[in-house]
This record gives sequence, C-alpha cells and structure tokens, in this order.
Amino acid sequence: MSDKQPEGAGESGEFEQPSVPDDVWERFARDTERDIRSSAPKEPSARARMVTERLRQKDAKGAQPEGWRTGPAWQEMDGRASRRRLWAILGVPVAIAVALVAVKPSLLPGDPFGTSSGTPSGGASAAALPAETAPPTAAPSSAAPDTPTFDRPFAGSPAERWADGAAAIVVPKATPVGTFTSAQVAAALKRAKTLLVGANLAPGTLRGERPESALAVLDPKQPRMLDDVNSWLRAPGKKHDPLMLFSRFDPAEVRPAGDVVKVRGRMTFKAGAHASVAIHMDYTFVYPLIQADQASKAPGATETSGVSTEGSGGGSTEVARTIVRRVLDLELLDPRTYQATPGKLAITRYDQDLGNTACDVYDGFLHPHFDSAAPTGAPPTGPTTDPYDRSRDIEHPGTETCGTVSRT
Repeated sequence: MSDKQPEGAGESGEFEQPSVPDDVWERFARDTERDIRSSAPKEPSARARMVTERLRQKDAKGAQPEGWRTGPAWQEMDGRASRRRLWAILGVPVAIAVALVAVKPSLLPGDPFGTSSGTPSGGASAAALPAETAPPTAAPSSAAPDTPTFDRPFAGSPAERWADGAAAIVVPKATPVGTFTSAQVAAALKRAKTLLVGANLAPGTLRGERPESALAVLDPKQPRMLDDVNSWLRAPGKKHDPLMLFSRFDPAEVRPAGDVVKVRGRMTFKAGAHASVAIHMDYTFVYPLIQADQASKAPGATETSGVSTEGSGGGSTEVARTIVRRVLDLELLDPRTYQATPGKLAITRYDQDLGNTACDVYDGFLHPHFDSAAPTGAPPTGPTTDPYDRSRDIEHPGTETCGTVSRT
C-alpha cells in the first residue's frame, strides 16, 4: 500500500472542509430564496376563478364549449376538410376556365352573353379544314342545305370550311433542285403564287382589268405565250378566251358579295425534264356574287366598291356562286441552257373547269346564273358534274358541250 496521503487530507488523515468565501455564500442564499418563491403556488385571480367555476358548471351539465375541449364534431370537421380538399383540386381548372371565358365568352355553349355574331365574315366555319397536302380520294360531302345570304355567302357550300383567299395558297418549303439553289426554288414558288393570286384573286382582275401582277411573272422569252395572252385580253373570243387563265366578271352585271373568295388546293414542285424546276398547281376558287342592280340593297353598299361587308341584314339580296378550278404547270428554266429570263416562269400547261357560268358566251367574263333572273347563253347540253369534286381530273368531252353543275 502507498503511504501517500490523498490531496486535501490533514495530518490526522481526515479530509478538511474547503474554505468558502462569505460573498459566495450570500449569493447562493439569495438565489435559493428566489427560486423557492417563484415555484410556490399562487392564488388565482378573480377572473380566473370565475372562468374555472363556469367551466365546472358546464362540465357538470355535460355541455362543453366547442373548440376548447372537444372542438367541432368529428363528422363536421371531416366534411369541412373534404370540401377544402375538393376546392383545392378544382380551384386551378376553374380559374383557368373563368379566364378563358373572360377572354372569349363565345366558348360557352349557347353563347349566353350574345357575344357571337354567328358565322365569321365571309362564312368561315369554326371547323376549318386543314390545308390540302395530297389529292383527295372523293368529293366533299354535302353541306347542310342552306340559302346563301350576303352575311353568309358560303352557306350550304363545302367551301364554307375552306380557307380565305391568298392565305389558302400555301407555298411548300423549298429545297435544291438540280442546278438551282434553295433560294432560287423558293423565289420561283413565290412567283408561282403571285401568278395564281394575280390571275384569280386580285380585285382589279376580277373586275375585268388587266392582270398586271400575273403577267409580270411570265417569261417574255417563252414563244408566243405573252402575245397570245395579250390578244385574249384585247379581243376575247371562242378560240382566245382570257378565262383560260384569268377569273373575270363584268362589273355592270355582278358585284362580289363581300370581300372573301374561298380557295382550296395544293402546290408541289420537282425536277423537270428540261433541267428545270417543274411547279404544279391545282386550286379551286369559289366566288360569291350578287347582281349589280341589287348591289344598293346590300348592307354597307358604296358606289366606289359596289358592296361592302359592313353592316348587317341584306338577306333579301340573292347570292349566287361561281366555282373555277385551275390546273397550271410552270417551269423555271436554266438560262445557261435555254433561252429564258432568269427568275421568270414559263407556262407548260393550263386547264380549267368552270361551274355556274353561261354557256357559249365568249366575251371574256364569267356569267353566273341567278334564280331571280332570266338565264343567259345557250342551254347546257353536257353532263352534270360536281364542281367541288377535286378527286377527279379535269376532263373535256370530245365534243364541245357545256355541262351543268350538281351544286354551287
């Protein structure tokens, strides 16, 4: 065993109490007394005693304040929670629907706010057809029987779902063809559209004026083409009829019913047989018209424009429709190989099918038939065809006869 005493032990071997300063003992005493006072029970206030007594009496009667000890009934809490969850789920879709209706109230069934003005100007349908990208396999189905009016000139016609005017002529995306770059092909396709618009949609052309924009596209170096066209325009006749290329109406006879022409068709291109870009166009145009002497009865009619789409009414004005289908083949020739003007187009084929126009009248104008007017021209003797049937090729009988149309 060790003889060493533990630290703090005295001579007798016992531990000595350590010396504690007086100020430390005083601080210890004060802290202890304060802690004892704070932990001692306190006399409740008068208000606390009243509340306690009221709760005790309600407990004795079996009634407890809702939300304090029992809260609302569990069934009610569950119902409220379910409703909150339901509104949380429905909240976002409902908010989106309200926003959409605020922007376009006509989305509501039945149009309860009366915001819809019926069919849009020109008779365009909400269920518009997509662009034609391939030859159709059948004629369009019959539309619901309806009488065309100035406000709805395409009512009862398949064309009501077609696109309007130049926007319906969609130029395909250009790619290089032979020695021609994409940019050159794109420019040729754009000029082909200019030719089609200038020949069939330009207001001046429809009024019988010279189709300058269309003629500017044609290659003056193409043998006889421009000379022939100019002679057709100067002196129309059976063998040189401008209707072979241009849609024209006599403004003294008819006026357009509004400012919309319905159009459907397609444009394609490929490498031609003569080191060229061959462009093929097949389009049908539907023209709504009223008689010139009835133009003053149309809504918003003016002397300068004939008629306008402004205003409403005009249901008493008869509207007739003439349908023209055109097939054009064009070529962009390489001027390094052929005598051709750079960028200009040559016509290699033109064909047309005219629906609802007088037979054997060769004055350079289309003459639609109106039920309220006496017929003009010779009576039709040819077969009946559907002018809206784009699934068939344009056919001409061996004998020169004028046929009838099954619908307009």
